[in-house]
Amino acid sequence: MRSAVLRRAFTLIEVLLAIAMISLLAVIVVTNVDKTMTSSQTKITESFVNGSLATPMMTFKLAVGRYPTTEEGLDALLTAPESVADKWKGPYVRNLPLDPWGNKYQYRYPAVKSKDGYDVWSMGPDGQNETEDDIGNW
Repeated sequence: MRSAVLRRAFTLIEVLLAIAMISLLAVIVVTNVDKTMTSSQTKITESFVNGSLATPMMTFKLAVGRYPTTEEGLDALLTAPESVADKWKGPYVRNLPLDPWGNKYQYRYPAVKSKDGYDVWSMGPDGQNETEDDIGNW
């Protein structure tokens, strides 16, 4: 009778084993959530530079006759540049969001890397321009 009563509790080894298994599962879950978040941020950025900006850029070009210059930047989609104020029919976007890492999107015209005529890109997770993790419309 006494051994049956004592056996109802977990041993120290069983408790430690359970804690180790729970810790291992937690590490696996956290690692996968981080990968999923990074993947989502990359997909959001790709969608913005390849899709969301295409229509406002084309509308600007149709109204003005050219894409914004590098100096005018993407801000030309929000406010009329002085050189084309008479042709400008905007604003062409409501706002210009920051990329998922909190940085401004970069813009260059004429394009160096893209076939679209202009380059738009995010500096990516490292926040450094012209590095391997940049996400652009090329």
